[in-house]
Amino acid sequence: MDKTALEPADSGRKYEEIKGASTFGLWLFLAALGMLFAASLIGYLVIRLRTPEWPPAGMPALPVGLYFSTFILILSSLTIHGALDSARQDRQGLLRLLLLGTFLLGILFIVSQLVAWSVLLGAQVYAQVNLYAFTFYLLTGLHGVHVIGGLIPLAVTVTKAYRGAYGPEWTLPIKHMGMYWHFLLAVWLVMFSVMVIAG
Repeated sequence: MDKTALEPADSGRKYEEIKGASTFGLWLFLAALGMLFAASLIGYLVIRLRTPEWPPAGMPALPVGLYFSTFILILSSLTIHGALDSARQDRQGLLRLLLLGTFLLGILFIVSQLVAWSVLLGAQVYAQVNLYAFTFYLLTGLHGVHVIGGLIPLAVTVTKAYRGAYGPEWTLPIKHMGMYWHFLLAVWLVMFSVMVIAG
């Protein structure tokens, strides 16, 4: 039987030429990103340990909105996990709802980060003021860029879900989005915890 006969009209291929290749490739990609974030955090800690006063005098506390951002990201990780389960059970309505919810929560996370930035900028805490401010904008900005980058394929996944592309026989794209999203949550939890404890 022709493998292409198993494919839905608009979802792309429902099989892998080499089973597990795409998942392995994604693991390599996440490992590379993990090293990038680890290097950034090590740099942050080196600066922190070499600075006698942290945060410097006159610097405001971390914006309270970052705790809200954390809650949003945890919730979005739960919704994409639920979307994968829904696809495996062929619960199409719930699948679409949870994928769309994940996408909207991702946007809300970015908005909440921008609000946190605006609080600091309103207090005239700019990146060039000192290393404390610079490292804050660097770490949160680096993470935010990767969330935005994840929203693009997530939007494609949501669109395809509304076209009936996913079900028990084809869940790989949702699994991959879940892996990436859970990775972003793990990185954020580590990063935010370090900033709170070090500060």
